[in-house]
Amino acid sequence: MTNSQIARAGSHTGTGSRFWRNKRDYLGVLPFLLLAGLFLIWPTINVVYGAFFSDEGKFSFDYVLNTIKDDAFKIPFIHSLQISVWSSLVGGLIGALFAWAISTGKPDGISRRFVLAAGGVLAQFGGVMLAFAFFATFGFNGFVTSLALKYSETNFLASPNWLYELFGLGVVYTFFQIPLMFIVFLPAVENLKPQWREASEGLGGSSKDYWFRIGFPVLFPSFLGGLLLLFVNSFSAYATAAALISQGTIIAPLSIGNALSSETGGASAPLAKTLSLYMVLVVVIVMALYTLLRKRVSKWEQ
Repeated sequence: MTNSQIARAGSHTGTGSRFWRNKRDYLGVLPFLLLAGLFLIWPTINVVYGAFFSDEGKFSFDYVLNTIKDDAFKIPFIHSLQISVWSSLVGGLIGALFAWAISTGKPDGISRRFVLAAGGVLAQFGGVMLAFAFFATFGFNGFVTSLALKYSETNFLASPNWLYELFGLGVVYTFFQIPLMFIVFLPAVENLKPQWREASEGLGGSSKDYWFRIGFPVLFPSFLGGLLLLFVNSFSAYATAAALISQGTIIAPLSIGNALSSETGGASAPLAKTLSLYMVLVVVIVMALYTLLRKRVSKWEQ
């Protein structure tokens, strides 16, 4: 019996060919693939393709080769890298300490459940809501600013100018980086086996020996992976910066927004797509490193 006869026989029995029988289990993934294609894959292709065209619609390498050399776009891009590194390091360290502190408590304690719920909420607390919270606290008429003015006009908190600079934006970004690192790093801390500490103590090792020879080496890949995730989260953030700094292009996402909707006639879709292409390349590199780290971590987590 030939292969064609087998295929026809399968179609008459109502079971379909072996090819389709094996693929029917994946039909539930089609809605996700459709959404990913519309809101992730297609925009990425459009950005990469459009970066190689001029404003007149002609194929050109001018924007790709010359944009990054212009200080007006290079400096905001460098600022984005700086603020992402700074906020990911500070937020990662504080979030990791919170995760370790919670892991030492009761697994079913009220405080643990409260902190986990608060971490999930605060990790998503960004954009206009977060900017308004800092306006109300540290802005020109904010609570802390008004309180500081009563005691000393030369106090650092008495002037809200720092909030609208790169340092202030880093502080705001760190606010949602801490709970995100807490959520990401907590499973790694909880996967530390009590038997490892017992074995270390049984062999005469101190607490310092346990952390430097077992705990830190095991947790470091997960910690580094969390930092990379925080870096991408900060590097691609736009809404918070746009609400906090309404004028200016202090970071790359704001430069892209200005290139798409400039009020001074400087709008350019190819320029915006070129800046987006640079950001996509950075994100791809960072996420590739994150994937490699996750493969290493998954070996001992299992």
